Amino acid sequence: MFGIGMPELLVIFVVALVVLGPKRLPEVARSLGKAMAEFRRQTGDIMEEFQQQVRLEEDSASRPKPKPKTPTPTPTPTAAGGQTPPPTSETPPSQA
Repeated sequence: MFGIGMPELLVIFVVALVVLGPKRLPEVARSLGKAMAEFRRQTGDIMEEFQQQVRLEEDSASRPKPKPKTPTPTPTPTAAGGQTPPPTSETPPSQA
């Protein structure tokens, strides 16, 4: 706990008892305990939010990026019902 051993903790307790007195010491200890509990709860909430954000960023980094959509070619309409005729291998007759 902060490198404080039992002898140091006893000295701190005795000094607090002498300074604050036996009537006020429990009140101060209770309020100090509540403050420390609130501090731990707040730091736990912050760490949880931080870890959640890190997980979200890792998930988005591991997902494959979507491929950009290429535009599909639109068929060119012709006079015969909007369909293009199939290519023919015949050569057109020459006009002479």
